[in-house]
Amino acid sequence: MSREVAIVAFAQTDHARRTDELSEVEMVMPVLHEVLRQTGLKTSGIGFTCSGSSDYLAGRAFSFTMALDGVGAWPPISESHVEMDGAWALYEAWVKLLTGEADTALVYAYGKSSPGSVRDVLTRQLDPYYVAPLWPDSVALAALQARALIDAGDTDEPALARIAARSREDAAANPHAQLPGARPQGDYVVAPLRTGDCPPIGDGAAAVILAAGDRARELCARPAWITGMDHRIEAHSLGVRDLTDAPSVRLAAERAGAFDPARPPLDTAELHAPFSSQEVVLRKALGLGDEVKVNPSGGALAANPVMAAGLIRLGEAAARIHRGASHRALAHATSGPCLQQNLVAVLEGDSHE
Repeated sequence: MSREVAIVAFAQTDHARRTDELSEVEMVMPVLHEVLRQTGLKTSGIGFTCSGSSDYLAGRAFSFTMALDGVGAWPPISESHVEMDGAWALYEAWVKLLTGEADTALVYAYGKSSPGSVRDVLTRQLDPYYVAPLWPDSVALAALQARALIDAGDTDEPALARIAARSREDAAANPHAQLPGARPQGDYVVAPLRTGDCPPIGDGAAAVILAAGDRARELCARPAWITGMDHRIEAHSLGVRDLTDAPSVRLAAERAGAFDPARPPLDTAELHAPFSSQEVVLRKALGLGDEVKVNPSGGALAANPVMAAGLIRLGEAAARIHRGASHRALAHATSGPCLQQNLVAVLEGDSHE
């Protein structure tokens, strides 16, 4: 790559089941102020701004333009938006910095799932001719994937329960998590998935700042360098996919350099697995062993603000590098049913530290 680009700051909200008292702007502003405070930058010092959100969640067209009030768009700024998880906004900003068109970038994402039925809203991602008219919701489709994994012998219900328990126990050290600490698996939502196997519904936002080269070193004591990033997609039709595997994840990881034998081994993986069964698929696709710490933040099972959860995975991985808890980390984000779209980034700290 022509330039070094790093994540130099990360902030997120305290994720909650409902934030009825807050608008999207009021939810986003504190995290924007926090990432700027961490770097000492002002809005005028940001070369590019990119956001990720969904008008379907907000229930109105071009809702992201209102969130710009939290950024401050006057004097005019260089700005873009993706109707995707904020991880894909980070990808756009990363490419912008690689081209040399900017030296710094602000990326933020937010989602409020509490106002409506997010399970129904997410059906609008499906094939509009054959699948969406049947209204299979996100939990039912994840349960279909979990059943395929169990039938293939890749996992069982007790193993899924252990994933859920480990994730939420790890989240006890995360002050921003919505569901920290051990809790019962509960009843079936859609068999074989129980309440504990499913992500919480909630509201939240996150933001990161990217910087290139020496500018990154000025803004952060230990930048999290993005050494590779790629995103791929599975076939849109669920019927032609093997739901027990995710070849797009494996390909994206290969293109991002995750398996490069010349680089140090991975020690951390922040995987965007909203359902416990999806961690099984991702571990299998990435070939992750026990030496890799998976979702030390608690992951999406502890907090899953739709449209921000993927960006949070990159931010959490970067934050571990910032504080010296990790040297080389993999971050993954997903969108769509059953891990349909996948982004993988590899982050590293300076080797001499």
